Amino acid sequence: MSLKSKLKIEGKGIVASFIFYAVAGLIFFIALPLTCFPPHIGIIGILSLLTAYGLLKKRVWAVWLVVMLFFIGTTFSLVMLYYYFLRDVLIGVGSTAYLILTWIFTAYIVAKRRTIG
Repeated sequence: MSLKSKLKIEGKGIVASFIFYAVAGLIFFIALPLTCFPPHIGIIGILSLLTAYGLLKKRVWAVWLVVMLFFIGTTFSLVMLYYYFLRDVLIGVGSTAYLILTWIFTAYIVAKRRTIG
């Protein structure tokens, strides 16, 4: 099955969700050595990449990972905003964008959960 036909079947929202979770996972893995290898950043990166894979392959467990990442990502982003918002603009803007996109894609995936699995 070609990529073009997968994109037509799945819809643009699922593809955008896949891209978001894949890029977020890669960013967390890039940030991992830059922040002296804290385990929570690695866990969020692994869960994000697993979620992207699950969304691409239309697995039922992907919805559960999306919900898990909603709570984990919200907590992580709010802590980062609380401690670094006024000190580092890049971290503040990145955490805000991650928080908003996590909420948007979680709401979309949960609303479309019947078509994913």
